This record gives sequence, structure tokens and C-alpha cells, in this order.
Amino acid sequence: MVSQSLAKRLVVLQPSYLPWLGYLEQIARADAFVFYDDVQFDRHGWRNRNRIRTAGQEGWSWLTIPVRLETDFPSILDVTIDARAPWRRKHRHALQLAYGRAGHLELIERYFGTLFAGDEARLVEVAIESVRALATAFGLDTPFYRSSELGITGDRSTRLLELCRYFGATRYLSGSAARSYLDVGLFESQGIAVEWQEYAHPVYRQCHEPFVSHLSAVDALLSLGVEEARALLRQAPVASGAP
Repeated sequence: MVSQSLAKRLVVLQPSYLPWLGYLEQIARADAFVFYDDVQFDRHGWRNRNRIRTAGQEGWSWLTIPVRLETDFPSILDVTIDARAPWRRKHRHALQLAYGRAGHLELIERYFGTLFAGDEARLVEVAIESVRALATAFGLDTPFYRSSELGITGDRSTRLLELCRYFGATRYLSGSAARSYLDVGLFESQGIAVEWQEYAHPVYRQCHEPFVSHLSAVDALLSLGVEEARALLRQAPVASGAP
């Protein structure tokens, strides 16, 4: 078990590919962060894709990792990447094309060079590596863990509660989408306060106008550079519900 003094606030999120700023804001606020990597894969979610700002008519485009699904409802752990598609080369080129005018292209190789040069076959490993790369770029040093390695089971609320107990957490920070299923009373009965993330997405300088929000955090990084991007993340509001 992790030291009781390590984690006062716990965050548990599914691994996502090059996630948005709100994901990083939760990492920044956490004393310990758990990748929820052994739950069901969402075919229409953010596990294998995200968006970047482009000059096209819609103003954005997808960066999608092609995957192979061997069953109808696979765990994230079991999803493999379709090696027939050269997605790494395409994603690197798409970033270079989209953000060339911003003047920070060296950051692609600095932080994502290993990601785009790899040959990992499992989606979960690539998604987690992309999160770690963004965390490094934004100056975050929160310790990371994986639920699949902790041996903790249970239904939605019970398992999350047991993860909090495992880390000795007194606060659980969650996205607002969990309001529909999280048993807050269960947490409170164990002395654990539930905090809901209330993230007001910042407006910042992008390569094109008008501003488009909720893109991958790589957009802020490559549009602004390291120092401005880190300052942007530090401006995030405090989550509500704190005791």
C-alpha cells in the first residue's frame, strides 16, 4: 500500500490520447493519479483520438490511432493498434503542418519524438505515454499509477472508494460527468470528500481565428510555447466541493 501521507487528493481517469487541458488540470491538482486502464473501451470516446486546430472549414481535425477490436466490449488493456496504418508519421506531419507558423515545432520532437518513433502494439501504452509526455511538457510531476496493477475490484463507486482508501486519500476529484452514477454518500461515510472539477476553458492565442476550445492540450503547447502554456494551466480555477 502507498504511504498514507502521499495522497490527500486522488484522481482516477481513463488513459486518453493527447488529452485536453482539463485532463491536465486534474493531474496538476492530484497528489496521486491513477490511469483507469482496465475498464471497457469506449468506441466513440477519447482513448485513441483527439483534435487539433487547423485552417480547414471546421477549424479542427482529428488525430486518430487506428485500432483493432477482437471482441464487442474489450477492455482498454486488450485494444491493439492497427499496424497497417502509418499513423505515427501522419500525426507528426499533421502537427508540423498545423503549427508551423507558431514557431515551436522543436517541441514536437522534444516531447513526442519517442511517442512517434515507437512501435508499441497496445493502445493503452501509447495513450499513457502521450499523457506522460504532455505532463512533462507542462511541468507536472504528479506520481502516476495504473489500476490494472493495484488488484482492486468492485463496482463503479465501490472500486473508486477502495482506490481512495488504498492511497489514504481524503479527497476524490472527479469530472462532472460522474455526477450521474457516483455514490457520494458512500464516500462521505468513509470520511472522503468528493470534489467536482469546474474547469473554465481558457481562451489563448491560436494559429488561426476564431478560437476553438476543448482541443488536445498539444494545441496550447505548440501555439504558445512551453512557458506560456504552463502559465495557462496554472490559471485554472479551483474545483468546487472542497471542505
